[in-house]
Amino acid sequence: MKAKLLFLALFVTVKCLASHGDWNGKRVAFLGDSITDARHIGCTSNYWNFLERDLGIVPLVYGRSGHKWKDVKGQAEQLVAEHPDGIDAIFVFAGTNDYKADVPLGEWFDIEDAKVDRGKGEVAVKHRVFNLDDATFRGRINVVMKILKDKYPNLDIFLLTPIHRGYATFGQKNIQPEESYSNGLGLFIDDYVVAIKEAGNVWAVSVIDLNAESGLFPLFKSHAQFFSNSERDMLHPNNEGHERIEKAILRRISHSD
Repeated sequence: MKAKLLFLALFVTVKCLASHGDWNGKRVAFLGDSITDARHIGCTSNYWNFLERDLGIVPLVYGRSGHKWKDVKGQAEQLVAEHPDGIDAIFVFAGTNDYKADVPLGEWFDIEDAKVDRGKGEVAVKHRVFNLDDATFRGRINVVMKILKDKYPNLDIFLLTPIHRGYATFGQKNIQPEESYSNGLGLFIDDYVVAIKEAGNVWAVSVIDLNAESGLFPLFKSHAQFFSNSERDMLHPNNEGHERIEKAILRRISHSD
């Protein structure tokens, strides 16, 4: 029995290593906000640094502190300009700043009346087109995904949901309550998480739900060990927090082959 269990453990380990090995040398783009920013906000190594260490990827980092999905459009355009080809995957990790900025959710589609011929003459139907209103959250996601899906039709694209939000203060004019409080529209971070999960179906891309799977829960002081500062910044993960994000990503991409 022990020998059988040992064999199974070795089989699983080898399988995971083989899967991880498939990423070695891949050029991977990372779009997003401060948690992706190469300036290491609240940490000295980001989750993509740990992916580089453990998978051997070549990270191409475009995330910037404070960026919302509206700004990710510029990141996507820069990626296309600098790397029109020769990349292997794209990760987009954004949305928490849209919640903070009271961005309305909006709709995925605009619906219009239309006529279509189904072989027996024209009939009246409804026709939907992507809503590209960059004043709304879903519209902003549509704008970005339209660029990425069109320019990189063969790539794996992963959307990462925002992690839970703890209290943070960056000065008298930038105090951010923890997520138990709604934003100015009466929306919670959960509403933005749900929208990103919907985007996976809308745009046929993978969603890694870090909100659920990272294990990070900064509403409890016991989780301060994973964040930048227990008193002033329970929003940005420290190195240990980024390693937990990396582990959640590894679990998902290990099963994506």
